[in-house]
Amino acid sequence: MHIRYGWRANLVLAFAAFSTFFTCRASAQHGPATHPARTESSLDIAADPPVIACFGDSLTAGYGIADRSSSYPADLQRLLDAAGYHYRVVNEGVSGDTTKDGLERLHRVLAQKPQIVVLEFGGNDGLRGIPVEAAQRNLATMIEDIQRSGAKVALAGISLPAQYGSDYIARFNRMYPELAHQFHVPLLPFILQDVYGVQGDIQPDGVHPTAQGAKQVAANVEKLIRPMLKK
Repeated sequence: MHIRYGWRANLVLAFAAFSTFFTCRASAQHGPATHPARTESSLDIAADPPVIACFGDSLTAGYGIADRSSSYPADLQRLLDAAGYHYRVVNEGVSGDTTKDGLERLHRVLAQKPQIVVLEFGGNDGLRGIPVEAAQRNLATMIEDIQRSGAKVALAGISLPAQYGSDYIARFNRMYPELAHQFHVPLLPFILQDVYGVQGDIQPDGVHPTAQGAKQVAANVEKLIRPMLKK
C-alpha cells in the first residue's frame, strides 16, 4: 500500500486476532539386515523446510525500509528461528498491488507450495475507491485458491483514513471479518496494531512501518499464525 500522506484519524481495534512432517517409506527386505537407501529426492524433501509465504502489498514488501532484511517477513523468520520452528519465510509483497494484482500473480506464489500464506491486501483498493464488493470477491477467490492448493490462510487486514467517508470505511472494515468467518481462517484485523501512531514505528508518510515498526508487525503476524505452526 503506497500512501504519501499521514492518517489523522485514530483507529479503534474492535476485533481480537483469532508442518507437515515428511516421512520416507522404506520397504523391508529379506536376508541380511540393511539400511534402506534414501533417494536424492527424499533427501531434498527432508532438507527443505516448509514455506510460509507473506503475500501482500507494500506493507509486506517493506516499502521505505532501505534494507529488505528489515521488512516484517525477515523479522518473522528471525522470530520463528529463535523459537525453534523450522520454516522458510518468503517475502511476496509488491508495493502498490491491489487485490486484482495479487490475484493475477497468485499462481507464482502457489508454485512455491507454501504451507501457510499470510494474505495482506486491500489497502490500495480502498485508497483508489475501488468498490468494496470487488475487493472482497478478489480476496475470496485468492483464499479459495490457496485453500484448494492445500495451504492454510491467515488473513491480515488494514483500515483507511477518515476522509474516505464513514460509510465506505465501515463497509471496508467489515470485509475482513466477513471473509474470515466465511472461510474459517484466522484474522488479524489491523496489521499495524501497536505500530500505528507509535513514535519511531511509522515512517513520515504516516502509514508504512519503519524497521523498528516492522518488528512489531512481525510479532503480530507470529501471534496470528502460531496455532498453525509445528516443531
